[in-house]
Amino acid sequence: MSSHRKPSIALLAAPETSASVLYGLYDVLLSVGAVYPDMVNGVPGDELLDVRIVSADGNPFHCIGNIPVEPHAAIQDISTLDAIVVCDMYTSIYDVPKGRYPREVEWLERMHASGALITSVCSGALLLAESGILDGHAATAHWAYRDMFQRHFPKITFRNASVLCLAAESDRIVTAGGVSAWHDLTVYLIARFCGYRTAIETAKVFLISGHSEGQSPYSVMTRPMECNDRSISECQLWIADNYSTVKPVEKMIERSGLKSRTFSRRFRAATGFTPIEYVQALRIEEAKQMLETDQLSSGDVGSAVGYDDPASFRRIFKRGTGLSPAAYRKKFQRISQIAKGN
Repeated sequence: MSSHRKPSIALLAAPETSASVLYGLYDVLLSVGAVYPDMVNGVPGDELLDVRIVSADGNPFHCIGNIPVEPHAAIQDISTLDAIVVCDMYTSIYDVPKGRYPREVEWLERMHASGALITSVCSGALLLAESGILDGHAATAHWAYRDMFQRHFPKITFRNASVLCLAAESDRIVTAGGVSAWHDLTVYLIARFCGYRTAIETAKVFLISGHSEGQSPYSVMTRPMECNDRSISECQLWIADNYSTVKPVEKMIERSGLKSRTFSRRFRAATGFTPIEYVQALRIEEAKQMLETDQLSSGDVGSAVGYDDPASFRRIFKRGTGLSPAAYRKKFQRISQIAKGN
């Protein structure tokens, strides 16, 4: 990277991109170096980054919400960059978008080979996955895409708890979780190209605090993409209403008529979870909803979902959400209070 030019960052967008991600990234990155001095001293500084919005063909389009986008360039017109941010490109958690963005995927492969840092926000990681540059690495995206990654991109280790995954940073790849994780990615990019102090100053201007607790407190158990195993499907239906029962896995095995090892293998193949992980996930989901709205003690909540030992409940709950039951209640009841205007 030459010291005589600004670091160049391209924001790759498409009609499936969220305006909040695209324009949020553009607004903050374009302001780096300019707005903080203006806020503090009344004198704007110099913009430190060259930020451009790009798309497959460079033509104007409308993104999600029918918001107009006028790219600065088409991807084929750009051969040198310091970094690329693949914005979110929404797809259903049951609709694998392979083959939907062939020009973008080929360009990402080429730009990565030429030395650019490749990053993504939320579902943008699916383009990185399809390009193959994530193979053998850990990555993240929105927690809802966990099943899709595990089934269709098995060479990638999906970290659904991470907001910002730096595991492949040495190979010039960084992925960010849900749509608001662009905040964390933006701070990372500013620190990388403009220094830690500038990143802190920019965060102060925009009140960016990051997601230090990760994605786990926000994640919800999703229905698997597909399940053609009738025995397992019937057990799933049963356990959905009986998750608090004693020895739930043993009872599912009895209902299935399968041997224990066969049941475990087929259950994992159908759901992506081991049987006990599945039961724990169901129990935690119910406990989360109770903690969000009820005033029961955490011990009573644990007992209601099948854990008579409060210590065991707290341990399993924290392992699944990243927060203790008390901390989870405080976090999400505060959101409820804000929504109610309290």
